Amino acid sequence: MSMQNPYDQKQKYKFTYKVKGIQPLGDHIIASGLAFGQRTLQSGIVLLGDDGKTDGIRPRWCKVYKIGPEQKDVKVGQWILVEHGRWTRNMYLEIDGEEITLNRIDPTAVMMVSDDEPNNIDAISTAVYGEQKQRIDWSQEGL
Repeated sequence: MSMQNPYDQKQKYKFTYKVKGIQPLGDHIIASGLAFGQRTLQSGIVLLGDDGKTDGIRPRWCKVYKIGPEQKDVKVGQWILVEHGRWTRNMYLEIDGEEITLNRIDPTAVMMVSDDEPNNIDAISTAVYGEQKQRIDWSQEGL
């Protein structure tokens, strides 16, 4: 008897849970659509995936899937801009036969709310290039 191996080389461990529905507690926000792969700018330039690198430190847009009963700032279906890293890892769920990837968003990290999908999701960024460069000590040159 063999069991399906949940290990996927590209997505690491992937466990899909089958549930009938979910209801967040308190003021929790559950969202879908956080983009981690390659990006294409309006000009057509393709930026390779930057997750796990310093270039990937930036806020991200996502769509609100469900909210808790105490959440007053956002509504289901709105788009929110979330500070970098203020979300959980992906949760893979199968709800009513539809497979969906969800994340819990920190409610205090929501920067902006939009009723419409943003045209250029990557237009707003606080990316910091944090790679340390070697400095040249010119005073020692020629010794």
